[in-house]
Amino acid sequence: MKAMILAAGRGERMRPLTDHTPKPLLPVGGKPLIVWHLERLVKAGFKEVVINHAHLGEQIEQALGDGAMWGLNIQYSPEKKALETAGGIANALPLLGDAPFLVVNGDVFTEIDFATLQLDSPNLAHLVMVDNPRQHPDGDFSLSAGKVNGQGNHKFTFSGVGIYHPKLFVDIERDQAAKLAPLLRSAMEKSLVTGEHYQGVWHDIGTPERLTFLDKQLSH
Repeated sequence: MKAMILAAGRGERMRPLTDHTPKPLLPVGGKPLIVWHLERLVKAGFKEVVINHAHLGEQIEQALGDGAMWGLNIQYSPEKKALETAGGIANALPLLGDAPFLVVNGDVFTEIDFATLQLDSPNLAHLVMVDNPRQHPDGDFSLSAGKVNGQGNHKFTFSGVGIYHPKLFVDIERDQAAKLAPLLRSAMEKSLVTGEHYQGVWHDIGTPERLTFLDKQLSH
């Protein structure tokens, strides 16, 4: 299975840190945020990684190169302007192939074991859900009997880690911005989205304060 790291976001809430450095390259615990992902992907047995980028993307390519230093083969999917999550994934499909692939948000930090995740046919997506953080108390989706849906009273937050089948993005045009949530909700209505509840380490690095908090935790 191939993996994709989403690294095209501008990181507006992280300014001024992201004015000169793309968010995935911001250091935390002594190394760039995205490197933590690469190391965990290697540990989980992944060999092929696709990274999309837009804002200051050339810095990402210069920092990571072809991935050889981690034993990975990294390919890049540049975007002239950020295409949002679904648009960025659809744009990278020629690099990802015809089989299901793992996608990880570049601005989260987690110890999820990527090797344990799988997508069973005929489902189109498998999402890792987490408890709602303080900044997102209402959550995103419900989880019941292994299926994810948009209904229900108790909702979890989508972690930004999931496995997708290319078919989920079949109607998205290349180079067109598109959000992921509408695609997921459409698939949920057909009961084609599975999920699991992860209760381990997970941080959404959305503000400088959260970056500093995590950096202190990792530096102890």
